[in-house]
Amino acid sequence: MENSIEVQGLCKHYRDFSLQDVSFRVPKGSIVGFIGENGAGKTTTIKAILGLIDTDGGDIRVLGRPVSRAEHAANAEVGVVMEGSFFAPSFTTGDVARVMRALHPAWDDALYERYCRAFALPEKKPYSQFSRGMRVKLAFAATLAHRPRLLVLDEATSGLDPVVRGEMMDLFLDFIQDEEHSVFLSSHITSDLEKMADYIVFIHKGRIIFELTRDELAERFAVVKCGAGESGGVRGAHILGARKTRFDEELLVDNAPEVRAMNPGAVLEAASIDDIMTFFAKGAHSA
Repeated sequence: MENSIEVQGLCKHYRDFSLQDVSFRVPKGSIVGFIGENGAGKTTTIKAILGLIDTDGGDIRVLGRPVSRAEHAANAEVGVVMEGSFFAPSFTTGDVARVMRALHPAWDDALYERYCRAFALPEKKPYSQFSRGMRVKLAFAATLAHRPRLLVLDEATSGLDPVVRGEMMDLFLDFIQDEEHSVFLSSHITSDLEKMADYIVFIHKGRIIFELTRDELAERFAVVKCGAGESGGVRGAHILGARKTRFDEELLVDNAPEVRAMNPGAVLEAASIDDIMTFFAKGAHSA
């Protein structure tokens, strides 16, 4: 399968944090959700993919081309929307078009105007008077109007209400319909990723914990419910972490089919992405 992004052995060292042998891929025609707690390395990884920082090792290829500070990925074929993206306060939608037209040879005025109409963006109102949702929609209209093949998004939908997030999810799904376009999306809103992502990549403390399809994630991971002191009796469980209260225990496992087969009476619940992240934040370990 052809990949839009390939990251292999990426390393980046800071005084108090390191990316360590980060490897994953974004297949063409897919939406890949990139998850992890604050400080896990998501934004650093994205900056490396875009060629915005120097790295200390590894190989990155975007749309088949190697990426570095000298050969960065921020070109007409890559659309980027990051948390906090903004335009000048006085800009109208027309001003945005004028600037973007000069920056991108592939800029499409008609497509931009179509997105502005679809998003109900006012023509005359200055950017400073736009709501949070309107600002995000304008950023996407401007990004999509230069016809990128790949979208790289870092918390681009954070702070939006569910209605606007739903519009953005529909936009992403439409974007990949021809199986030639891809979306790499970092987000803390894991419920959205569970609805639309084809793959989930989980980074924790600078290391990749897993890279799985959404179906694989749902099949393999589960939370086993036990009475207090009963977790030791769960047979065959590959336990990644545990939570205990005075009255019960919960185990995160990544071999749910085997646990069900070996423990017919056990209570297993599908593990959400939030469950998985919470267990790892409390000290779970990778396989």
